[in-house]
Amino acid sequence: MSRRYDHAKVQEYWQHVWEREGVFECPDPAENPTYVLGMFPYTSGSLHMGHIRNYAITDAYARYRRMAGDDVLHPMGWDAFGLPAENAAYERDTDPESWTRACIERMRDDLREMGFGYDWSREITTCDPEYYRWNQWLFTRLHEAGLVEYDAATVNWCPDCETVLADAQVETPADSGDERGRTHGHDHAGGVCWRCGTAVTRRELDQWFFAITDYADELYDGLDDLEGWPEGVRDSQRNWIGRQEGATVSFDVGGANGSSTAEDRETVEAFTTRLDTVYGATYLALAPGHDLVSEIADRDEAVARYVESVAGTDDAGLSGIETDLVATHPFTGEEIPVYVAAYVLDDVGTGAVMGVPAHNERDHAFAAEQDLPVRQAVEPVDGSETALPDEPYTDDGMLTDSGEYDGLASTAARDRLLDADAVAETTTYRLRDWLISRQRYWGTPIPIVHCEECGRVPVPDEDLPVELPEYVQTTGNPLDAAEAWKRTSCPNCGGEATRETDTMDTFVDSSWYFLRYLSPHFEGAPFDQKTADEWLPVDVYVGGEEHAVLHLLYIRFFTRALADLGLLNRREPVDRLINQGTVLHSGEKMSKSKGNAVAPHEYGAETTRLFVLSAAHPAQDFEWTVKDVSTAYDFQQTLYEMVEAYTATRSRSGRAGGEESGPPADRTESAPHDAYLEREIDRTIAAVTDEYDRFRFHRVVGELQRFARLLRRYANYEPPYRFAYSRGLRVLTKLVAPIAPALAEELWHLLDEDGLVAEAPWPESLRDVEWYRIERELVRTTLDDVRDITDVVDIEDPERIEIVVAEDWKYRAYGIAQDADPGDAIVGEIMGDDAIQRHGDAAADYAASLADRGASLAPVVDGERELDVLSQAAWLFEDEFGADVSVRRADGESELARKARPNKPAIHIS
Repeated sequence: MSRRYDHAKVQEYWQHVWEREGVFECPDPAENPTYVLGMFPYTSGSLHMGHIRNYAITDAYARYRRMAGDDVLHPMGWDAFGLPAENAAYERDTDPESWTRACIERMRDDLREMGFGYDWSREITTCDPEYYRWNQWLFTRLHEAGLVEYDAATVNWCPDCETVLADAQVETPADSGDERGRTHGHDHAGGVCWRCGTAVTRRELDQWFFAITDYADELYDGLDDLEGWPEGVRDSQRNWIGRQEGATVSFDVGGANGSSTAEDRETVEAFTTRLDTVYGATYLALAPGHDLVSEIADRDEAVARYVESVAGTDDAGLSGIETDLVATHPFTGEEIPVYVAAYVLDDVGTGAVMGVPAHNERDHAFAAEQDLPVRQAVEPVDGSETALPDEPYTDDGMLTDSGEYDGLASTAARDRLLDADAVAETTTYRLRDWLISRQRYWGTPIPIVHCEECGRVPVPDEDLPVELPEYVQTTGNPLDAAEAWKRTSCPNCGGEATRETDTMDTFVDSSWYFLRYLSPHFEGAPFDQKTADEWLPVDVYVGGEEHAVLHLLYIRFFTRALADLGLLNRREPVDRLINQGTVLHSGEKMSKSKGNAVAPHEYGAETTRLFVLSAAHPAQDFEWTVKDVSTAYDFQQTLYEMVEAYTATRSRSGRAGGEESGPPADRTESAPHDAYLEREIDRTIAAVTDEYDRFRFHRVVGELQRFARLLRRYANYEPPYRFAYSRGLRVLTKLVAPIAPALAEELWHLLDEDGLVAEAPWPESLRDVEWYRIERELVRTTLDDVRDITDVVDIEDPERIEIVVAEDWKYRAYGIAQDADPGDAIVGEIMGDDAIQRHGDAAADYAASLADRGASLAPVVDGERELDVLSQAAWLFEDEFGADVSVRRADGESELARKARPNKPAIHIS
């Protein structure tokens, strides 16, 4: 038999067997459902290393949970609509569908070659009419529920993509690709398209919106309950929703000195979270996009020029321009100037700010730039000095120079001021409704017809899907040029009408796709509600953090909307979210454009999978290095050689008549050191199971490497005990199966086990493993102590190593100290124990040392277990140092007895 593992040869075979046996097909109905999902890929044409990392994570966890007895759903599909396919088709003089279908074929083959275990019977493709029919059906239901709006709006326009963009699809140049850097609402100065990086402009268009703002509070509050989500994602959504609780203050705005008539004057509401500082307002600042600013600009050329100058830049800083209007302070009656200021955002609050330079850093900086007065309204409660007017005082305090509110604390003043006529308690949001219209071909047609008599009329359900017409290359929106397709009749009156030519944002496709996987062939609705209620929420969802707003906020909105439509009984779609980090090469993100990409199959599917899982925690970035890839390859070879050597030796020793000579394969009688291996098998099962549950696959691999080294060392120490060693190899094979599944199947086959390891039950510990971490640490630190002693004393060949475990009373004292509350008289409590007290000064000294350590006392095993663990591990010391080793309990009188402490035995080397 060959001693080399031919991964290329076995991978294809076992993939075929898995598919033949239907290993990954989820039973229906499921008794113990576990839904494991990776964000489905856009059909770009080939898998990249980011895909591999994402899907290696979900595949490993799905395989683990399947072996653990769960009915696992692990599906795959294709995010197939979108502008890149349309652009690629244009460049290649083909059509988007042909291009997309070819990409899907390549990517499906790539996924199969990588050995990922998907239930392909549930495969979905969003560009299939049978899928996007349900996009249109859901649009109609949302429209009926008042969650779809059609408005004339100023929208973000990408000149290169020739389509509008939702707010979440506009990025700031400095943080392109990072949702924490995305601009908010309707203020996109300096923003660029999320796909192509082209500077975004503004247009007035009639557009379709989903009313996601109706769920702003619920989406915001619900983040607190998503304990299985990374805090960074939750923070991104909180920031995007941008809820602020405060108050609006109404300012009467008109000409100076009352020159305007009452009819000409307007009320401007300024939002603030620091109502207690209102008496410090010395100016009113309006965002360049404020409605009143448009009116001012119509008559004031200087204001118009300023607004135009800041419309396309993100570095306007503290610039501003004074208008010819003044605002009447609602509490003092004073007239204060009105400015247009770039630092005021029209989507934050009300787009108007009462400038309080004394108590706000931005207002202070603007006032300094514009030479505006600084008026203190709050002072420290303790009367201490502030840095005003040079620096603002931004803390709460006590009101001063604030009329009838003088002397009130900030909190009390905010409550009292809410009673004023000019003040209204208000909550504001940065979140804006989701703009779903796209002026492109390759997307779901919006199921609306425009009729001169009836207006905008939804297409009846029985006429769905509204399918895309044949693709024709053209400039602008291809659907707008499809005259024959556009012409139709009104569903209401039967008169002439035209179809809506916008298609839906492709994020609509991905906002509910996880539901279609549950019943992909269901004809009566987008999904079977009973099945969805049984499976939701998705147990584990894996994808990049860059989707925190673009996708993850949308699926939360959709789930709630569907629940309110009576289609679901769940309001959150995902229980646990895992963000995978980036694969780097030469310090940069691996990509074709940078010329540093590594093809997923270049080093072999299983080696690549093993490496990307072992390199780092799933959430961390890591560097691709040939050396580390080689380590993953060598580890597979090591495991294969171990099992192959064992089975070959067993085969030789089992032949009659001495056909082949050689060492006995194993022993049938156990020896004392075998207990250590049996115990370590149980510890390894516990450790690896814990790491799989925590998605720390890099630690899983570390545990398996350590265990494999132990097994080899054990086998070389003397002929192994058959039960212990063969169990160790079988357990090792099962534990590696989720990460290197084809290798594990090959090892399972060599071990002559029945069935497939992919369907084998997860190994269970045969003994109590509650203290396995402490037991391991005990052996490790004791070995380290012996090494240190031999190094310091320069003992090259020790003849005898004596390990002495502490007396029982020390464990008793240690337990009392651990259980004591902070501030307790620990020494007194310990010495109050009669069994300890009779050890006199030794007990008092030890009690004092425990009191000094206090809260740093780590858990320890008891004396009997410590003696048992170290006795079982004695062979490790003998093997490493070539010395006789004895392990015993302290006798109470010797120097070694005095030195021994719980889980820190005394050591004597001669």
